[in-house]
Amino acid sequence: MWQAETFDPTIIDQELAWASELGYNTLRTNLPFIVWQHDRDGLIARIEQFLTLCGKHDIRVMMTLMDDCGFSGDHPYLGSQKPPRDDVHNSQAAASPGRNIVTDPTQWHELERYIRDLVHTFANDERIFIWDLYNEPTNRGIFSEGDVEVRFDESLETYAHYLMELAFVWAREENPIQPLTVGAWHAPYSIGQGDAEFTPENTFTHPTDRRAMALSDVITFHSYQRMEGLKISLEVVGSYRRPMLCTEWLARHVGSTVEQQLPLFKELKIGAYQWGLVKGKTQTHLPWPFVRNIDPDWRRVWFHDLLEEDGTPYSASETALIRALTRS
Repeated sequence: MWQAETFDPTIIDQELAWASELGYNTLRTNLPFIVWQHDRDGLIARIEQFLTLCGKHDIRVMMTLMDDCGFSGDHPYLGSQKPPRDDVHNSQAAASPGRNIVTDPTQWHELERYIRDLVHTFANDERIFIWDLYNEPTNRGIFSEGDVEVRFDESLETYAHYLMELAFVWAREENPIQPLTVGAWHAPYSIGQGDAEFTPENTFTHPTDRRAMALSDVITFHSYQRMEGLKISLEVVGSYRRPMLCTEWLARHVGSTVEQQLPLFKELKIGAYQWGLVKGKTQTHLPWPFVRNIDPDWRRVWFHDLLEEDGTPYSASETALIRALTRS
């Protein structure tokens, strides 16, 4: 999306219009370190254009600077990207800066420049709602063919934790008006892990989650869980007594659904960013590999996402509920 060759303001404007019509007032998007490295001024210009389009539709932005979800297994690269693998969820997802850089501290001076530059450049820009410094630090997953998942080297756990701590230092020293956060994400899913119970003792207890919540101005978290698990997650994050946002949710196969959970977010006044607006090349309407392993009828329902590529709702009842809740 962010390379000059693929940045498409027309498509962005259209999809923002669909989001605004549904009642959305904020979105979350990831930035690529590699594009900043090779085309800093161009990237800044495209971010400015993106923010202008968002402002046109009264949508503020959660800007995510780093991300360990390199599900493709490839290190980030410029130019034309590989096509998605058939029937594989987010098969070409690229990390930022890339797990190879996260596990090589000799390259972190460039990451410091990247984070400081972006936060400094937009430090007083009210179109940016919040800085999400690092998406799912320590995520080692690689989605191979079909229902196979492998793992990146375990050293990522240590390096990502320390890099996350430094990111908070670097960003805070730029004194932005926006709050800073990193989301907690290590929690049991509803299926695929036996009959695992949802308890405070197995929800967001990973050391990186704990440290992220301690350092965050606003507590953010991911919840791909049925209602029982979501309520436990809310109990854990609520103990910090800070504003809360759920920055990833909606996974229909595992019981994370619009009908059940969006009314709860509304009742508790917790902002919620579901994964995906428009079905596309990321193929996140398909479930994770482990879901396919245990659900032979996995094609029966979309996993993430709300709209077809032409804006048609996947579920008219879901979008009707979203409109009702965002207008009340």
